[in-house]
Amino acid sequence: MRPLLAALLLSACGPAARSEPADQRAAVQPAARTTGLDQALMARTAAAARRLPRLRSLLILRDGRALAEHRFNGGPPLDRPVNIKSASKSVMSALVGVAIARGVLKGTDQPVLPLLRADAPANPDPRLARVTVGNLLSMQAGLERTSGEYYGRWVSSPNWVRYALSRSFASDPGGAMLYSTGSTHLLSAMLTRASGRSTLALAREWLGEPLGLTIPSWSADPQGIYFGGNEMRLSPRALARFGELYRHDGVADGHRVLPAGWVAESWTPRTVSPWSGERYGYGWFLSDVRGHPVRFAWGYGGQMVYVVPDLGLTVVMTSAADGPRDTGHVRALHRLLADGIVPAAEKGAT
Repeated sequence: MRPLLAALLLSACGPAARSEPADQRAAVQPAARTTGLDQALMARTAAAARRLPRLRSLLILRDGRALAEHRFNGGPPLDRPVNIKSASKSVMSALVGVAIARGVLKGTDQPVLPLLRADAPANPDPRLARVTVGNLLSMQAGLERTSGEYYGRWVSSPNWVRYALSRSFASDPGGAMLYSTGSTHLLSAMLTRASGRSTLALAREWLGEPLGLTIPSWSADPQGIYFGGNEMRLSPRALARFGELYRHDGVADGHRVLPAGWVAESWTPRTVSPWSGERYGYGWFLSDVRGHPVRFAWGYGGQMVYVVPDLGLTVVMTSAADGPRDTGHVRALHRLLADGIVPAAEKGAT
């Protein structure tokens, strides 16, 4: 079955990725297809969305045009920033790509330890020297997770970077996918130390300004390093703009924002989650629906940015972020895409 429909669970940690042909790893470009959205299918999709008590917004763009904008259950205005939870990891991946292009970071093969040595254990496991920027992006650092049942102890620690670097190795670097927000936070620390500027300042300059986005401040660790991979705040319309940036291979309004090739690198499968069955690249989950490649950012509680390149679709869904874990809600969001929005785009406007 299609991965997005076959196993829709909320966590992601698993074995090393299966390989794919090179032509499947490139960023997919739109092909000749229908335009618009079938209105009957969309009416049924909107009705199904209204029945989801946790859903707050649904935005659908096709070929850059907003064809549907809905608020549900008292959701805030679509221009008001909301907590995007772990969809922040996709934003962090974008910042890393820009940092590499600007020479702030050396590349995805750059070892983590030299920049973060001050917070490393005195006598670290030798494998710590092998952990790279790419390993952090793809959740293959090998270090014990700081998400899930480990999250509370990590964010309660006096030094988040030191805590993450001191974890025991559960796998070799480059091996199993160990979904861990601590890995993305280490990227935020690397950006801060390599640039001498905060991750917030970089996000505002590198993404906010060229995309015309308002990026408010978000939480930081006890050392003042902005949380990498959680708690960022962007409005639903800003998320749609971000998704469109990736749909257009890193170009916005005719100007290159992300370096050439970064979207393809980010959408190259590196590992697979045994919990959800989804592949994972650099901060993005990778799946397919009805034969169409789907790339999506995924935040706790149902903060979603879906990009379906060959249909010209960018779809944003935001949800109440403070409720208990609910895999049924995320399954329902996936169904809105798979059973409603994608068929509506396939059929097109008549």
